[in-house]
Amino acid sequence: MMPAAQSGGITFEPNPKDLAFVAIGLVVLFAFLVAARFASRIAADQLLKRHVRTELVVISRRAVTFAVILLGLFAAISFAVESANVALFGLVLATVVAALGVQDLLRDYVSGYYVLLERHIRVGDRISFDTHTGVITEVRLRVTLLRSEQGDVIVVPNSELFTKPITIHGTTPEQEAKKTTG
Repeated sequence: MMPAAQSGGITFEPNPKDLAFVAIGLVVLFAFLVAARFASRIAADQLLKRHVRTELVVISRRAVTFAVILLGLFAAISFAVESANVALFGLVLATVVAALGVQDLLRDYVSGYYVLLERHIRVGDRISFDTHTGVITEVRLRVTLLRSEQGDVIVVPNSELFTKPITIHGTTPEQEAKKTTG
């Protein structure tokens, strides 16, 4: 039997069974790290096949990597402490934090992802929604920038573009000719 390590009145006796579960937890974590790399690569390849913008591909790879590593961390901890409750608690906690803490921000990013992926609106389109009218100057993941007829820049959260009706105004032949020549 191994001698007990003592520190400030706390006794710790390493048990080979406990150490085996910690080792299994580390192996599981390593496996999820490798899986995160492959999953992010697959996600990026699929998005590149659809001709999605580069910055969207990079953000998607990071999100996939983060999600897989987070799952692996919870799985590894549940093996190390020999309890499935840790993994379940971690997933529930992550879900609650995501749902409550960053709900609006996530809504804008997810909406922006679909706005960029579906390409219903593009840079140069003249659109109207609510009381705003302007020409799209830039579509980002979280917001879209419009330039009004007065020259003002309107910053629109993508969740508004995704959930509200939008009018995309057609271009006149003169505007189309101006776009192609200059």
